[in-house]
Amino acid sequence: MHVAKDLSVLEVEMKLSPWNRNFVGTQFGGSLYSMCDPFFMLMIMMQLGDEYVVWDKSATIEFLKPGRGRVRARFEVPPALLAQFKREIDAAGKINPKLEATVFDQDGLAIARVTKVLSIRRKDRKTAATAPTNGARA
Repeated sequence: MHVAKDLSVLEVEMKLSPWNRNFVGTQFGGSLYSMCDPFFMLMIMMQLGDEYVVWDKSATIEFLKPGRGRVRARFEVPPALLAQFKREIDAAGKINPKLEATVFDQDGLAIARVTKVLSIRRKDRKTAATAPTNGARA
């Protein structure tokens, strides 16, 4: 696993084991999704800080081919994209960006594509008083 210090890039991998192998001996689809599920929300939440509320709104996974061994995924939320999100939130109040990550096999071939739609907005005073903080430092 690799995590950039500024949380703009995160890479994860998962080996094939008896715990995530499906009936036909390949990576279980639920495990492929689980290895991708939290990262866009967490990366954006931690980068934006406590002034924003970030939620997962929806997710899809497209299986492109069977995963027969170790698999990996890379998640990127570059500073320019984060700045764009802030501008859009300032203009619209709330945004629902769509982000995508691809899962690759050990040969570098795409085996799955995960698409996440998030809900991002600034915290209002009422929410800020009652909502838990995300632990981010300004």
